[in-house]
Amino acid sequence: MPLLFDMSRERLEAYQGINPRPADFDAYWERGLAEMRALDPAVELVPAKFQVPFAECFDLFFTGVGGARIHAKLARPRQAAAPHPAVVQFHGYSGSSGDWLDKMPWAALGFTIAALDCRGQAGLSEDVGGVKGNTLRGQIIRGLDDAPERLLFRQIFLDCAQLAGLVMAMPEVDPGRVGCFGGSQGGGLTLACAALEPRIRRAAPNFPFLCDYQRVWEMDQAKDAYAELKEFFRSFDPLHEREKEIFTRLGYIDVQHLAPRIRAEVMMAVGFCDTVCPPSTQFAAYNKIPGKKSYVAYPDFGHEGLPGHGDRVFQFLKEL
Repeated sequence: MPLLFDMSRERLEAYQGINPRPADFDAYWERGLAEMRALDPAVELVPAKFQVPFAECFDLFFTGVGGARIHAKLARPRQAAAPHPAVVQFHGYSGSSGDWLDKMPWAALGFTIAALDCRGQAGLSEDVGGVKGNTLRGQIIRGLDDAPERLLFRQIFLDCAQLAGLVMAMPEVDPGRVGCFGGSQGGGLTLACAALEPRIRRAAPNFPFLCDYQRVWEMDQAKDAYAELKEFFRSFDPLHEREKEIFTRLGYIDVQHLAPRIRAEVMMAVGFCDTVCPPSTQFAAYNKIPGKKSYVAYPDFGHEGLPGHGDRVFQFLKEL
């Protein structure tokens, strides 16, 4: 493994992260979950233009926290034992739920699959906005100068848990056999979903984003997907007089602090040459997962396609 960029494997496996955890972190998320559970989601299923003989495909809309209408692609098998298993899929930063085609193997296998569009990114979900402070670029810092409850990733994390719960409530789905997966932002959301919806049985995050922000900054890797961290300090706190306050507030949406809530079996993929989401940040979350877990190491790969890993994720989740 290259040692010049990040830590040795031994240090990675022991690393516990450095981004502060807010003192009221647990209460913060309990309030968020209570807000989510009190909603009338007003679920709407609209038949999609894309259809295949073996599955029904829908555009699913529901109301999330703050009143935003959230969209997901939903495919369910036309002929499957009921109740049957399901998976929830999360996409990378700035992306969308993607094409229907990559959902079809799950429906062919007898799974329901739901793929979320994150608020304000490239899909159909609403970002109702209304926060104080910078909204020019980047969703990590959206709401950072407002009340902690206005952080946009709080709402996105809750959207993930809400979608999983809605899928579990479908009469044809077995709520005890639901998994989730995704890469980069989708990997971070996979862990957040499993933390906030503890009935998730299996989770397969690839190189998860949204972990250990202070470590990213101290490594001088606040660029690419994390560039907004440096932009925020340059624009709003150039002397870093608020540094502790800012990183502590980011701690509310740091996946490493949600990881102890996970009850699912987790299989994580990590590229040891990843300069977008440094391996140590990923292990800050992984090392806090209390239950059964494993990671698949790609020593010569970074934040990119990992040969064979899509097949590995499929095999891992199909055991549901």
